[in-house]
Amino acid sequence: MDFSVLDAFIEKYKPQRGSLITILQEAQRIFGYLPVQLIEYIALKTGEKPAKIQGVATFYTQFRSQPVGKYLIMLCQGTACHVNGANVLYEALSNELGVSDGGTTKDGLFTLSTVACLGCCSLSPAMMINEKTYGKLTAETAVAAVRAIMGAEK
Repeated sequence: MDFSVLDAFIEKYKPQRGSLITILQEAQRIFGYLPVQLIEYIALKTGEKPAKIQGVATFYTQFRSQPVGKYLIMLCQGTACHVNGANVLYEALSNELGVSDGGTTKDGLFTLSTVACLGCCSLSPAMMINEKTYGKLTAETAVAAVRAIMGAEK
């Protein structure tokens, strides 16, 4: 991968205190995830220690260290979602897609990921597929949302 496409962005934000998250977000937007080699490249260009950058990248759930499918399903496991049946949604989605948490379908279309909180407790149980939020879900409506995307992809 040619990481040099980030150089201008890094140079723009490097002088700003607290800009590491912004740089990581842009890197992930471009490359889809943050492989170790990219973390090392950002460390070299910013002068930060790779361990610090890796620490930030692993602390925030928005950052990924592995490639994901075209559609990233983030299933909330926060307290409100948990007590309202997130485990039932997980089982239904896992069965439908044939993957477990963190897994990507063989066709590369979907990655199923459980997350600690999506911040939309009033919609519990909830999930996001890429940027779209789905709330007040049942196993049937969660699977229907995935099937609708599958149908649109054909």
